[in-house]
Amino acid sequence: MSVYKRGDSPFYHYDFQLKGRRFFGSTGRGTKPEAKQYEKDRRDEARALIASGVTPGENLTLDDAAGRFWLERGKYYRGQAGVTFKRSLEWLVLHAGNRRLTDFGNALVAELVAKRRGQPPLLPKKNARAKRPISNATVNRTVTEPLRRIMNRARDAWDVPVGKVAWGMHLLPEPKERVRELREHEETALNQAIRDDYLPALGFFVVSGCRLKEVVALKWKDIDWGARTISIMGKGDKPDVIPLTSELRSILWPLSGHHPEHVFTYVAQRSRTIQKTHRMIEKGKRYPITYEGLKTTWRRQGAPAVDDFRLHDTRHTAATRLLREGGNLKLVQRLLRHEDIATTAKYAHAQDEDLRAAMEAVSKSRVNHRDDADDAENVKGKQRLK
Repeated sequence: MSVYKRGDSPFYHYDFQLKGRRFFGSTGRGTKPEAKQYEKDRRDEARALIASGVTPGENLTLDDAAGRFWLERGKYYRGQAGVTFKRSLEWLVLHAGNRRLTDFGNALVAELVAKRRGQPPLLPKKNARAKRPISNATVNRTVTEPLRRIMNRARDAWDVPVGKVAWGMHLLPEPKERVRELREHEETALNQAIRDDYLPALGFFVVSGCRLKEVVALKWKDIDWGARTISIMGKGDKPDVIPLTSELRSILWPLSGHHPEHVFTYVAQRSRTIQKTHRMIEKGKRYPITYEGLKTTWRRQGAPAVDDFRLHDTRHTAATRLLREGGNLKLVQRLLRHEDIATTAKYAHAQDEDLRAAMEAVSKSRVNHRDDADDAENVKGKQRLK
């Protein structure tokens, strides 16, 4: 019997072939005898299926499809996206794992979406309110999108005859991402509030438009002073290059003697021991700025200094300023490294502001012209009266 146990699952799995067709998946059983019986039952079903002439994919359950998708695609998702996606698959399997993919239509998808809306987040945040309602964006990311990926792959790669689903109808409306620009006086306030050793990182954010993870991961080997480029490991671990401008150079060059490897560092304010690694931190010495450390500093010093401004808004600031200066949306797309320019289009508000200013100038000019004309007419009238 071809049952086996994988390191990433508490259950035994089966994998066999009949008449050139492959049948595999999770048995959902934790003991080998039970798994063997489950596999035997699946073999009997497979023989009957082949004898009836039904396409094997018609019998593929969501449980098996989710496991197969995870092995082929999901386990390669990086960071928090991979964790959230795995939890999403577990939720889907728990609530509809025994249903065949061919059973899924608009009614079943709508049922799952409604069920998910009434439950708490899969990954509750620390200190979050227990009864905090789940957002539409979370429902889309944890139910509708994972299910759509599975069914599309089943249709395109596994030759499973899945039904048509109007996915757009099941995606819940999400608020448009705002574009918040840092004003000049706000930037001054931030520079005064943030501690000196974190200021270079803040300046790099505002000028480069890089993400938090990209900034803290920057190393000296990534900077080519001669070619005037900076290598960035972007979202999804995609390597890219951004220009090293004179302003960025003025931010980075003074830091070159602080650390042999990492670009952005901080000065330890006190001596302590990091519990997880048992590493000693000595007061007065420099250490690489970490992801969590930068977030903490921003929460304590940056956020209180400027109302309604997030650290990620520095990325919006860089994009908006570039668009206002150059008027070229393609350049903004290149700076932010968006694959689709439609994602970049939200920054077009900068052009709208310029257009508004120009229209206001035209209106003011027309008013002045009318006032001048009225003054001239009044002068002529007085002359006629004389």
